[in-house]
Amino acid sequence: MATTAPIPSVPWQLTGNHWLSIPCIHPGDGGIHAVGVVHRGSRAAVEFAGSSDFLTGRGPALARPVIEIDGVRFGLDSTVLAWERAYAWLPTFTCTIESIVIRATVFAPYGRDADTAGAVYAFAFESRRDDDCRVTISLEGVLGHRQLRVRTAHAFEDAHVAVAGDGNTIVLRGSALPGIAALAIGSDGEAVRELPNGQGGAYAIRRAVRVPAQGQADAAFFLAVGPEGDGAVGTAGVMRRRGWRALLSATRDALRVLEQSTGQESIDGLLNRNLLFAYFYSVARGLDDAHFYVVRTRAPGHATGVTVREWEALTWTIPAVQLADPPLARELLLRACELHGYAPGSGVRYLDGTLFEPGFCLEGAAAYALATERYIRETGDDQIVEEPVLADTLYGSHEDIAARRHEEIPLYGTEVTPNGTRAAFPFTLHGNAVTAQALDVFRRTLDENTAREVQNPEAVRAALRRHFLADRDGKPVFRSAVNLAGEAVGDDDPLVSVLWLPLYDLVDRNDSAYRRTVRSLELEPRFLAQQCARLLGPDARDVLQWFRRAPLDRGLASEEVDADGKAIGNGGDAALAGLLAYTCWYAVHALGVTP
Repeated sequence: MATTAPIPSVPWQLTGNHWLSIPCIHPGDGGIHAVGVVHRGSRAAVEFAGSSDFLTGRGPALARPVIEIDGVRFGLDSTVLAWERAYAWLPTFTCTIESIVIRATVFAPYGRDADTAGAVYAFAFESRRDDDCRVTISLEGVLGHRQLRVRTAHAFEDAHVAVAGDGNTIVLRGSALPGIAALAIGSDGEAVRELPNGQGGAYAIRRAVRVPAQGQADAAFFLAVGPEGDGAVGTAGVMRRRGWRALLSATRDALRVLEQSTGQESIDGLLNRNLLFAYFYSVARGLDDAHFYVVRTRAPGHATGVTVREWEALTWTIPAVQLADPPLARELLLRACELHGYAPGSGVRYLDGTLFEPGFCLEGAAAYALATERYIRETGDDQIVEEPVLADTLYGSHEDIAARRHEEIPLYGTEVTPNGTRAAFPFTLHGNAVTAQALDVFRRTLDENTAREVQNPEAVRAALRRHFLADRDGKPVFRSAVNLAGEAVGDDDPLVSVLWLPLYDLVDRNDSAYRRTVRSLELEPRFLAQQCARLLGPDARDVLQWFRRAPLDRGLASEEVDADGKAIGNGGDAALAGLLAYTCWYAVHALGVTP
């Protein structure tokens, strides 16, 4: 099980698309301290940074904007940057220097004809002077660190270099060949390049514009990635040809389509911030093969890194994606079957499906059926079951689940829970509730002969009530795990809480034993997954109000929080952000909860 990473002290701005993550934009000076890509061949994230200490913000920036007005140099840290987020995803700041109002936006292009492996740093200048002036906007920085990260970061050992590239670009890469990733920086017009250290990692690229009296001007820089320098330069050239304004317009249009509404402005903000974070930081495209991969998170401050569990991918990330983009959700479901379905529920995976940490999880094996059912129910696309890779996975998951059935009692055992810890006893309440729903799906989707052999899910639900209900003060409450030999535990696992039971059709939200069990739990906020589960329980309205006020991790999901909702560990949790977004949407639209 992964450890817990502390929350960075800098309240970073972030953005990105499926190709490129930009998790560290400094709120004080607008400097970009790190960018990342996912590399399938390495089964890891590859990250470029100004220093190895980039998460603290103390080292030099990878790319920092600097302004000169009529030859006088100003760092943006000399003024106050007023930040806002357009469409819940595009960080934008405004500031004023010497009667010049500066507006800047960092965005990674997304949408039709805009989905490229790069980003744009666009600047607009508005003069309040009575005379013309010359403004030079520069990106200055240093490639001081490159790392490969699955969970733990490992620095590349070759030298970092900044060299002149074609098309008036600067290429940041490693000195050793062959490389696996390179970053190119160019501008939207004539620019001056400076490489003060020869083969070192320092650089500057400067773009000058004339701002007329009481008028406006703009400039932009492109950051593009590729498997090597020429590819990165080529991508930068494509972005320049398409133009940053067209890229920004397409991105805004695409983000507008992804937005969801609950009718409550404060909830909409929470939902859409986390939805887009899950959409872009839990779903990545491999730089070296362009295929989609689902990971826990691309944010560098989370201990789980870019490994993934099937339960998280199929029941946290994909449902959120499905709200905004059903075609992509379909592709991700089939992709999960292709990469992980050869051995359902067998453990933690690398992003390409290779086994990272073995340990059979009943929920992981059942998750394919639940994800398929949810997809069909919410899209009406029942033809997905005709896809061979999905059909094969459903048959395989049924076989693996059936192999875990008790010899005499219709209950199923597991080795580990979805959080990776060993189950207190083999037979868990949550795991069997999920399995009962999966059996419902198997009976409807497998061929007629196989469907006859599927265990009756109602028998499982009946067995759950017989074996998991125990008296407390003369009234029945649910236990979380049993060994079917008279021993049981009642401790609630925050990740797979008893609170989720109504979602799997085991009980109604008003079931007396369920409500009594919930009231007996220690529900002081600590784990955000459990807070999400509470949105299905009897105090859902109060919890929704808690979410409205909770600061989280810059408004994004964090695995661990304090009583007020402030992030205290494993921030930037993209898959969990998907669970948060979907559960908020479900609570409002399906359950009718209002804050």
